[in-house]
Amino acid sequence: MRLLRPAGKSRATVLKRLDRSGEHGRFVLGVAEVQAIIKKALAEGRRSLLEPEAKAVCLEYGIPTPGFKVAMSPTSAAAFAGEFGYPVVLKIVSPDIIHKTEVGGVVVGLVSSDGVESAYLRIMENVRSHRPDARILGILVQKMVPESTEIIVGSVSDPQFGPTILFGLGGVFVEILKDVSFRIAPLEERDAREMIHEIKGYPVLGGYRGRPPADQNAIVNILLSASRLVTENTQIGQMDLNPAMVYERGALVADARMLLSS
Repeated sequence: MRLLRPAGKSRATVLKRLDRSGEHGRFVLGVAEVQAIIKKALAEGRRSLLEPEAKAVCLEYGIPTPGFKVAMSPTSAAAFAGEFGYPVVLKIVSPDIIHKTEVGGVVVGLVSSDGVESAYLRIMENVRSHRPDARILGILVQKMVPESTEIIVGSVSDPQFGPTILFGLGGVFVEILKDVSFRIAPLEERDAREMIHEIKGYPVLGGYRGRPPADQNAIVNILLSASRLVTENTQIGQMDLNPAMVYERGALVADARMLLSS
């Protein structure tokens, strides 16, 4: 297992600018820096952004994500977890590992500093066992998002029409029922609201099994922000914000995946 370190820069320097503690998308990067993240990945031969890169890009476009930082030791992971508050999730950060769970690279529901340190070591051992040649940038420490109504927002690049935005409810609705709506980007607010109302599972957003109604304005904002993101950064060939949790007030994107086309 090799530690990835770009020439002339320490891992701490490289990752420091990708650490984010806020949860409400405060436009922390400039558009030029977002393009720099994308171009750096392409220059390294990567066709996907690392999770902290994808989430940093989300924050630039006002897409809310839980607080996260990249740890390089068990003690720093525990310190970051203490900053965010428990429970937290740990995930491996590697350009060579896309499916993290398949190599034991994810541990969820951690509620103590001892548990975080132990999970850090366990993840490293798992990755060392499954992918001994994988380049490792560290381990992402992320505040675990509370469960709520789950949605998916995505984008694919159509050869004829360009970026297309997808919306649906998470879980069985998208996996089995394929209950989703589409629009060609860029979206207007009317488009976003129509997408929300078009899915068969729309009544779920009104509240069910004791859950409060979902904040549809928060969903609209994510859809519009996602539209602007892929319209202004055409190298993003596919984007998957899944799952995103929608609450009575606000929403949080728990996982973000971005694939690059060129």
